[in-house]
Amino acid sequence: MSFSMTGYGQSAVQYGGYKIQIEVKSVNHRYCEVMLRLPREWAGLEDTLRKLVQSQLKRGRIDVFVNKEQDGGEQAALKLDQAAVRSYIQAARELQQFEELEGRLDINQLLALPGVMTVQENGNDDDPEQWRELLEQGLGEALTGLLEMRAREGRHLAEDLRGRLDHLEQLYTEMRRLAPTVVEEHRVRLRQRLSELQDGSFHWDESRVGMEIAIFADRSNIDEELTRLASHFEQFRNLLHTDDPIGRKMDFLLQEMNREVNTIGSKANHLALVNHVVEMKAELEKIREQAANLE
Repeated sequence: MSFSMTGYGQSAVQYGGYKIQIEVKSVNHRYCEVMLRLPREWAGLEDTLRKLVQSQLKRGRIDVFVNKEQDGGEQAALKLDQAAVRSYIQAARELQQFEELEGRLDINQLLALPGVMTVQENGNDDDPEQWRELLEQGLGEALTGLLEMRAREGRHLAEDLRGRLDHLEQLYTEMRRLAPTVVEEHRVRLRQRLSELQDGSFHWDESRVGMEIAIFADRSNIDEELTRLASHFEQFRNLLHTDDPIGRKMDFLLQEMNREVNTIGSKANHLALVNHVVEMKAELEKIREQAANLE
């Protein structure tokens, strides 16, 4: 199954008077880059959560947002940090003595200072293992939703790529049919041109004409390029049926296809073949744009 690199998933869990919301978004990226945004108190779990994401996603830029907010159904208790209050008061006294400033801190000012009041989370702060399991569960649910979306889009992309590959193979079949006629048409044109130039003042050497045709045949031969192109088509189609990440392999195959098509275009001294080359290059560019979205 082919997976897109674009997807979205979310989950929500409740614990200890809090609602934990997790969102996971992914977009195209050459590698697997995981960016996490967590509340500060869970910074120690960042590596664990990153490994969980990387175990399920192989490519893409993945943004994980974890939001923690108080559940309206329960009232969390506030706790006064007495040590912080004493530190603020002591700092105010030292500043007053050093700078000879007047004034004093009142209760309202103290309560507004950072760290004076903290949220008492019903004892759950003392159980980091419980929070870790909870976050892993929520992240797993969000990743499941993201994978489902990536799988749906991946199926649409794979179907589109199969249709475009069918078109390439049709062009290839026509190019294979035209290839043997190139030398014969050149032979006819060369003899016709020589006949038109013949005014009786010279006589062409038949062996020289044959040599010129042989040289042209060697320079315009595209059998090797067509054989390699057929092999690339087969490998590309096989990739669409595998469950492994295929984006990078497809990118490599598309580069090789472009190389073979360019060579055919430079060697084929034939208008119909050149037209097929132009059409094939345009189709390969569309395939490249689509394949860039696959994991």
